Amino acid sequence: MEPKAYHRIFGIVLDSVGTGAAPDANLFNDQGADTLGHVGEAYQGELKIPNLQRMGISNLREHEILGVPKVNRPLGYYGTMQEVSAGKDSMDGHWEMMGLPVTKPLDTFPHGFPDDLIKKIESFSGRKVIGNRPESGTKIIAELGEQQIETGDLIVYTSGDSVLQIAAHEEVISVKELYRICEYVRSLVNGPTYTIGRVIARPYVGPDKAHFVRTANRHDFTLAPIGQTDLDYLNEAGIQTIGIGKINDIFSGHGISIGYHNESNMDGMDHVDEVMKKEFTGFCFTNLVDFDAMYGHRRNPIGFGKALMDFDKRLGTVLKSLRENDLLMITADHGNDPGFRGTDHTRERVPLLAYSPSMKMNGNLGNRQTFADFGATVLDNFNLKNHAIGTSFLEELVRTGEVK
Repeated sequence: MEPKAYHRIFGIVLDSVGTGAAPDANLFNDQGADTLGHVGEAYQGELKIPNLQRMGISNLREHEILGVPKVNRPLGYYGTMQEVSAGKDSMDGHWEMMGLPVTKPLDTFPHGFPDDLIKKIESFSGRKVIGNRPESGTKIIAELGEQQIETGDLIVYTSGDSVLQIAAHEEVISVKELYRICEYVRSLVNGPTYTIGRVIARPYVGPDKAHFVRTANRHDFTLAPIGQTDLDYLNEAGIQTIGIGKINDIFSGHGISIGYHNESNMDGMDHVDEVMKKEFTGFCFTNLVDFDAMYGHRRNPIGFGKALMDFDKRLGTVLKSLRENDLLMITADHGNDPGFRGTDHTRERVPLLAYSPSMKMNGNLGNRQTFADFGATVLDNFNLKNHAIGTSFLEELVRTGEVK
């Protein structure tokens, strides 16, 4: 099947890099959240992200990011997207991007998980559950990690999202055993009694609470997509789909031709560089989770900004490596404002940046009314029917006219 415009599309999701409170932020108690804005303020104007800047990262905002002025002639097209899904988790955001918005709220557990579920986990694993409350992962591991090492218990916790997380020291409970336990728990929470978006294995290492570190062996056991996604349609049409980072986990492997696990953002960008050298026609979908896991949830705006600047340097390499018939689209799946209250995701609009060396113009894509516009554009490019609510903006990207 001959693509309309681009032979290869690279979609990069900067996990949690929101760009200001969404219109419905009040429904989530997130009024005033602004991930990019507050990171810029924390850097007092010294946030240096020149490649994102020239792509229009500040142009899409009413107020530019401190230290990152708007540019007169962005490299390509810029805009924002807002979510229609009922939640603000990574699963909701990615599913909606791929044409499958989550319209019914998944179960959350603000007071911890019910006794019947905990007892089943204990019976299957032969281990006691400790914790069982909403909490920051680093905080609860610091508090209970030494006890977990001594007893072999399972640290179970949640957040404001539909997640059940299980933490264990790798030298006490092997990663293989922890995954086996999480797979069992996944089987318990697929509905109808409990429907949870993600069961997350959270291995950690270190001799004591002052040195505990969560490892890259994290694994998300996600609710299988409840319908077909744009990845399925691409895959069924013979279009290669490549998932980098937790993409494979989020979609439970559905619609993914090849998957790469990330150790970090930089490892993820290594995989992007590797894939860019390959000869293929299709869609490469990448998630970079460090912004969220390492800095957003930990409310660390300085670390968040450093990760943005590190990504921006790697983005420079990607921009130079793009071929004439490649398209790069950069976005996010939700916010996680490190300058905001609490430790949960924040309901925000997300950036939408698009560039191809073949573009002859630049412009504003506006505020897209659903993340599904992202996937609709990918389908449109490969001459596939859009089955969801999204609207393609491909035509705007392939306009001809005066060279910018």
